[in-house]
Amino acid sequence: MEVSGKIKVLGETQTFGSNGFRKREVVITTEEQYPQMIMVEFIQDKCDLLNNFAIGDDVKININLRGREWINPEGVAKYFNSIQGWRIEKLQATGQANTPPPVENMNAFEPANDTTSTDDAADDLPF
Repeated sequence: MEVSGKIKVLGETQTFGSNGFRKREVVITTEEQYPQMIMVEFIQDKCDLLNNFAIGDDVKININLRGREWINPEGVAKYFNSIQGWRIEKLQATGQANTPPPVENMNAFEPANDTTSTDDAADDLPF
């Protein structure tokens, strides 16, 4: 699955426990009729994927949905969901996607050699 949007919040890497578990969160705003603020977690070595991104970047994030059950002290089951990112890439700015590459100055090109013959008899085209 994937989700696309503009980076709104880019959190710092957090480390938990003695085992060194790492987590980094990013919040993106989707570009829909009703924009959503979606928080995506990157864990362990995936935290480093966010190093080259900044607030305001348009991105596409590949995600996995995770769910877990927790039984509270009263014996009641509670359910939690999380969205984990495993790949992120920058998207082209909207106005630049269909822009053709710049054309060099026409004077920079060499003129083509004239290969036409002055003899009309050599021209066998009917027009």
